[in-house]
Formats: sequence, structure tokens, C-alpha cells
Amino acid sequence: MKTREELIDDLLTLAFAEDVGDGDATTLSTIPAEEQGAQHLLVKEEGVLAGVDIARMVFEKFDPSLKMTVYIQDGARVKPGDIAFKVEGPVRSLLQTERLMLNIMQRMSGIATQTAKYQDRLAGLKAKVLDTRKTTPGLRILEKEAVKIGGGANHRMGLFDMILIKDNHVDFAGGIPQAVAAAKKWMKENGKDLKIEVETRNTEEIRQALEAGVDRIMLDNFDPARTAEAVKLIGGKTEVESSGGITLDTLREYGEAGVDFISVGALTHSVKGLDMSFKAC
Repeated sequence: MKTREELIDDLLTLAFAEDVGDGDATTLSTIPAEEQGAQHLLVKEEGVLAGVDIARMVFEKFDPSLKMTVYIQDGARVKPGDIAFKVEGPVRSLLQTERLMLNIMQRMSGIATQTAKYQDRLAGLKAKVLDTRKTTPGLRILEKEAVKIGGGANHRMGLFDMILIKDNHVDFAGGIPQAVAAAKKWMKENGKDLKIEVETRNTEEIRQALEAGVDRIMLDNFDPARTAEAVKLIGGKTEVESSGGITLDTLREYGEAGVDFISVGALTHSVKGLDMSFKAC
């Protein structure tokens, strides 16, 4: 399994190949190689800043001579007019890294801002907002990092680091008891130690999941009243997660029902980027 740094480096390699190719024709033809300059990241919208660490990786990968001075760190609440950082060095390098850096910063900051809005709605409650696998292919590691920066928590990174037995798995396996037993057998045979979560659709499935001894029960498309009843039935024997059609308006009701986690695909799948620009200074 690749490390975080290796995955991000692969991502940046592909992104530069896609955008810069064998060189920025406009910049190379209009800017002398020896020209030096500086640009700063200007925030133009209120939100939560995310991606500063990744921006540094962008600049260092393309041109190690670029010097970055950070004024505002990841996770900070920002407002229009704030300057997040300044970068100095060859103008050609500044111009060729600008768009990739902005794409990453805007996307990650948009996700962090959205996550913070959701987590703020749960203030005073134990519930934590979770992301899902509804991410942009290839960008999952950045998008999930942005969720954490915004105050949320990560669900599994992928299909490899947790067993999540969903309705289709249950139906194909012949039921929850059979699916959980098979999962435990597979882990023992393969030397794995993963948490097991089961998606449930009704009270009977909740009882089956409890009897099977799982680590977390997902309540799929339960309304807040049914969720409160389910939490009472589970009685703290395992973690509880709410999922399915939960919006910013209904979020707190689910938190008040006593769940530990609330998964929200909207944290990543339909987010507007935070407005910012990279201007000469």
C-alpha cells in the first residue's frame, strides 16, 4: 500500500502531465528564463482554508527553488482580503504551477468549508460528520484530508481498510449472520484485523447485527424518530451511524437521536470551490 506522500506525488505527476505537458507555450514564449518575481494567494470568499500543505508539495515538485512563506495555516477561518501565503522565485515556475495549485486549494477549501458548516450544526453533541466514497476519482486522498481539516472525520479510505456489509452484500450472502460470519472467517484466514460495519434497514436486521457482533451498525434511511428508537435498542453495545438523504437542515435531529456518526455524501460530491486567486505582488 502506498503512503500518503507517494499517492499525492503520483497525483501531482499526472496533473502536471495533463496541464503543463512539455511546457507552457505562453509562458515560455513571453517570459525570460531569468525573470524573478512573487505571487500571493488572495482569499476572495469567507470559508475554511485547506490545501496549504499540498500547495507546498506542488511548488517543491515543480521547482525546488520556489520559496513559500505561509501566513495562514490549514483549518483557519478566512475572509475576503486575507493573504494565505506568498511564493517567490522564477516567474516561469510561478505561472506554470498557478492553475494546479489553485484547483487543489479551491476544491479542498470548498470541502473544508462545507464540512465545517455541517459539523457546526452538531455543536454540543457527540455525533461526528463523516465523508463517504463519493469522491472525485484520483482525488480521494485530498478530498478526505479536506474533510478532516474542516472538522469532520473520515469513513474508510477505500474498499481495503474496513468491511462494510451493505444491503447488496447481505442479500447475496443470504443474510446478515451469514455475511458477518463469512467476513470474520476471511479475516482470520488472511491475517486481517478490520472493523466490521453492517448496513441495516429495519429492527430485525439491527438485532441480527448485534447478535453477530459487529463494530458499527449503519441505520440506512431511518427518519429521526426511528433513529432514536434504534439507538435505544442498540443500547451502546456498538457504534451507530446514520446514513441516507441527510441534509444540513435535518442533520441536528439525527445527532440529537444519539448516533455517533452521520455520513454525508454532499461533503465531497457536489461542493463549490472557495473563491481565491494567485496574484503578482
